[in-house]
Amino acid sequence: MDDSLAMPGTKNPSLQTRTLQPRHLQLLREIAARGTLTAVAQAVHRTPSALSQQLRTAERELGVKLVEPDSRGVRLTPAGQLLAEGADEVFSSLARVQARLDAATGEPRGEVSIGTLPSGGQVLLPQLLHRLRGTAITLSLDDFDIAEADFAARALDADLVISHSLSGEVPGGAEGLVATVLTREPIDVVLPADHPLAAKTELRPCDVVDEDWVGVPEGYPFDAIPVAIEQLTGRPVHRTLRLRDNHLLESLVGAGAGIGLLPRFSTRPGPAVVLRPLTGVRAARSIVALSRPDRHERLAVGTVTEHLVSIGAELMAEHPAGSPPAHRRLT
Repeated sequence: MDDSLAMPGTKNPSLQTRTLQPRHLQLLREIAARGTLTAVAQAVHRTPSALSQQLRTAERELGVKLVEPDSRGVRLTPAGQLLAEGADEVFSSLARVQARLDAATGEPRGEVSIGTLPSGGQVLLPQLLHRLRGTAITLSLDDFDIAEADFAARALDADLVISHSLSGEVPGGAEGLVATVLTREPIDVVLPADHPLAAKTELRPCDVVDEDWVGVPEGYPFDAIPVAIEQLTGRPVHRTLRLRDNHLLESLVGAGAGIGLLPRFSTRPGPAVVLRPLTGVRAARSIVALSRPDRHERLAVGTVTEHLVSIGAELMAEHPAGSPPAHRRLT
């Protein structure tokens, strides 16, 4: 390591014996991921002063500066960043070895924490719970309805985050995470059952651009579809409302508030509405599991991910392109 990275007043680092403590690597990795000591302290249930003391201890043991002041408090030095990046490799390797030991000595076991968007969890988690019955794996669940760009940050505190993306295969900001595509789901137009367009078997952008829309908040993935319709037709989409909840959106469409978009797998339309496929623009989403590399290596997490991939494949087989929604039955 370059002598310029050494702390003032220390001996040449090349002449010192450095001890890389896993707990120090973990702290540096958390600072890199969360940005501030305050955020790290909240996540690990320690005080910022205790973490600052640990940083000073790590710098003394390693003989290099690991953090430096900035407008947010501290930021990693080049040496600190190097160690933070190496921490991912270290903890992933440890988790991989532990997974091999677990596989050799017994079945997958332990708690797997999952955070999910509601509509993704609705179609995946009931079957997952069914499959895990009688195993040594338990689940801890949380749900959140957030913008696509915010899913990656949730992977800091969960083993798996079930996210979605309409812009590509994986959500933006997922660099450095393990991303597993679980399924690809069409997004259909939802209409009042007595709407003139309900007589069509499929709809095109020119059919729907001049309708009143019940949309979603800006930045939410489904909003990309009306935007694409606007770009293709050169005409604005009139959004009368913007809502997060799919069930509320469906009920208001049924009451005549406009048309909207709903995911095919999780929608069981009542008598007041119908779903129709949309062609001519990308109208599908990838449902993706995100996890930190070391968490992904856990045998229990890998087992859960494999189940989710299998369930997602079944969903695509049960709902081929253009098919109407149907109720699923646990098998």
